[in-house]
Amino acid sequence: MRIIVAIDIIGGKCVRLTRGDFSSRKIYNEDPLDFARQIEDNGINYLHLVDLEGARNKKIENLKVLEKIAWKTKLKIDFGGGLRSYEDMITVFNAGARQVTAGSIAVTDPHLFIEWLSKLGQEKLILGADCIDRKVSTGGWLENSDKEIISFISDYRSKGVKYTICTDIKKDGMLLGPSTALYKEILDSVKINLIASGGISSIQDIEDVREVGCEGAIIGKAVYERKITLKELGNLC
Repeated sequence: MRIIVAIDIIGGKCVRLTRGDFSSRKIYNEDPLDFARQIEDNGINYLHLVDLEGARNKKIENLKVLEKIAWKTKLKIDFGGGLRSYEDMITVFNAGARQVTAGSIAVTDPHLFIEWLSKLGQEKLILGADCIDRKVSTGGWLENSDKEIISFISDYRSKGVKYTICTDIKKDGMLLGPSTALYKEILDSVKINLIASGGISSIQDIEDVREVGCEGAIIGKAVYERKITLKELGNLC
């Protein structure tokens, strides 16, 4: 299972939110590149980089952060937030991303998402499937849809999606454990590379999502709050 550390960006700084609430933001590092280097130095290979301002404003806002990290580390970066066109995708790949995560467009414009999937291929495009009470959310978690999470993922799997990141918004930033039961339910229904996100607060949580079959686990606030150290994650890698 891949160990993936998250860096969320607002104003060019590493921040974390609680349940996607922008008013709850807390700055953990003024320099994302410095933290990215710490991730790399501990033997971790994967970074989940989220432009939170981009997600909220529906346009890429923190491209320079991606460029700096991609140029000055060897981390394999998936980037999300504010992607609204194929040109945006190309811009992000040219800046150094290995994969992109798109969620809102998959809800609001499924035909466009499938077009991106066709052009980029299933190794490059990750389906963002963020949910609250089993309903998919969009727009940086500010808007809710009527789409049920498992049927949403299943439908896109049938159309060629290989990877999906599933975040239970109620768990995100709470450090109370991930939605392991939901992930098991998804994987019992859909054969997909599922990346767990939200709520992970211990090594045991990581073992739990691995046990149910998740292909990856994203760890964010637990690292910043020192519930899990980068060294511990590096040892898992």
